[in-house]
Amino acid sequence: MSEESIVATTTDAPVTTIARVGEHEGKSVTLKGWLYNLRESGKLLFPIFRDGTGTIQGIVPKAAVSPEIFERVKGLTQESSVTVTGKVRADKRAPGGYELDVENVEVLQRVPEETPFPISLKEHGTDFLMEHRHLWIRTPRQSAILRIRAEIIKAARDFLDDNGFVLTDSPILTPAACEGTSTLFPVKYFGDEAFLTQSGQLYIESTAMALGKVYSFGPTFRAEKSKTRRHLTEFWMVEPEWAYATLDDLMGLAEQFISFIVERVLTRRAADLKAIGRDTAKLETIKAPFPRISYDEAAQMLKDAHAKGLIEQPFEYGNDFGSPDETYISLQFDRPVMVHRYPAHVKAFYMEPDPQDAKYALCVDVLAPEGYGEIIGGSQRIASLDLLKKRIEEHNLPMDAFQWYLDLRRYGSVPHSGFGMGIERVVAWICGLEHVRETIPFARTLNRIYP
Repeated sequence: MSEESIVATTTDAPVTTIARVGEHEGKSVTLKGWLYNLRESGKLLFPIFRDGTGTIQGIVPKAAVSPEIFERVKGLTQESSVTVTGKVRADKRAPGGYELDVENVEVLQRVPEETPFPISLKEHGTDFLMEHRHLWIRTPRQSAILRIRAEIIKAARDFLDDNGFVLTDSPILTPAACEGTSTLFPVKYFGDEAFLTQSGQLYIESTAMALGKVYSFGPTFRAEKSKTRRHLTEFWMVEPEWAYATLDDLMGLAEQFISFIVERVLTRRAADLKAIGRDTAKLETIKAPFPRISYDEAAQMLKDAHAKGLIEQPFEYGNDFGSPDETYISLQFDRPVMVHRYPAHVKAFYMEPDPQDAKYALCVDVLAPEGYGEIIGGSQRIASLDLLKKRIEEHNLPMDAFQWYLDLRRYGSVPHSGFGMGIERVVAWICGLEHVRETIPFARTLNRIYP
């Protein structure tokens, strides 16, 4: 059969999507999509179609359609683009609860046998799949993950919008680092050195002083030479910033924020969670309030675990937690755990010291359960002009580049707080994924920038 388009008779059946076929039970509809798979059993064909909203199995009995349509379906190849008309029939055994009694198929483009779709239903290695990521995302599992990602993003925006936070975009090109230059990508900016942003935080601190409650949402970049399953060099971050907010205010916001997002995904993306095999019972426990422990309590937990032989490497008090440490801590809870008040010397220069003991910073990391580790990092920001200057000097950062940031403390400084939540890590946790590379359409990692 030719790969050229086949023109067939158009019907008057309403065009819908696979996700909404249930609204048309017992009626004929038209779907526009692609062939995902085709099985044959004697005089019966079982094509599975996809359209971006889901998949549905069609039934084509030889006796129920014309010989031309039967042969047309029989000759379809994986990922051929089609327009399908058929009657919607409820079937509890079907993945989405419905099947389609096919009446007609129009082929827009048939993939030739000589150049078959490279991602078949057999197992492929990760390197092969990442090389073909532009095609891998068509598979039902990857499509479901991306729909869940979109729901997480929408939920985050809806929560912040509905709670009085104003979206204020921050620049991607910056003249100085937010947390030091060692993990930044430098770029030339008309002869000057600039960097791809690692956070929008400093800029939205200024818009918070103008608007009270703000947030930014956009891409961020980290040049860490890390190969762990939690790291990308380019990822998306949502960052609320709140004037007159303390660390306690921030922790309350974070737990309400996460709870809202999880509930939204459970409500609206149940079918996609089922498609990827996620145990939703573990997500149904995610409700505020979350457990809160201090850095010292978390460090003691690690010390005790090492003494009992539960973890191999001893944790050295005063260090920041590494991925194995976060994994162990988060495995002890069925909800996100909020670890607060880290030693100031392991955290960023802009964090307010604890007034009870200045060796600690008023900061919090939120660790997702099931071993997924940090998904949120935030703090109360330094309000004192003199202290902020001192911290900039201690971190060997260029004072001139931060004059505008210091202005925020010169003119009406107030206590204020904010956090950053990495979208990809949240997607990995909610979807129960082994690696963060599946959480974004095109992952950028230490050794991958193609496609």
